[in-house]
Amino acid sequence: MYFGMLTTNPVIDCALLAWFLAQLIKVILEAVMTRRLNARLFVSSGGMPSSHSALAVACTAAIGKLYGMNGPYFALAVILSAVVMYDACNVRRSAGDTARLVNQLLAHVEKLTAEDFADDLREVMGHTPLQVLMGALLGLGVGLLV
Repeated sequence: MYFGMLTTNPVIDCALLAWFLAQLIKVILEAVMTRRLNARLFVSSGGMPSSHSALAVACTAAIGKLYGMNGPYFALAVILSAVVMYDACNVRRSAGDTARLVNQLLAHVEKLTAEDFADDLREVMGHTPLQVLMGALLGLGVGLLV
């Protein structure tokens, strides 16, 4: 039975819960690995698990559970989830790889001083396939359980 967590829409609540849990897991994993709490990770993209994938798949699972898997809503949700996961794993990851290479290139230019590097390009933008898979599994679990 649904009791309404944040909104009156169980699909939105389910997706937000999956996103929240994925972001929380990122913070906890980083704290365990580095022995430092980095609260900024809670609102950042990239990392394990993919909160984008968790959010999209939780939404899809909730739609499938509530409205069935034969309707247009579920079909649209599946397609959008696939686009989100493809983007997280390929497009945004490629952008992060490009940022890393540009930062390395700039580091080798002798004319620049240390102050010129204050605004390095952000390198962690996308996800590995494993991070996307873990986010999708988290979203599926939340979507089916909530």
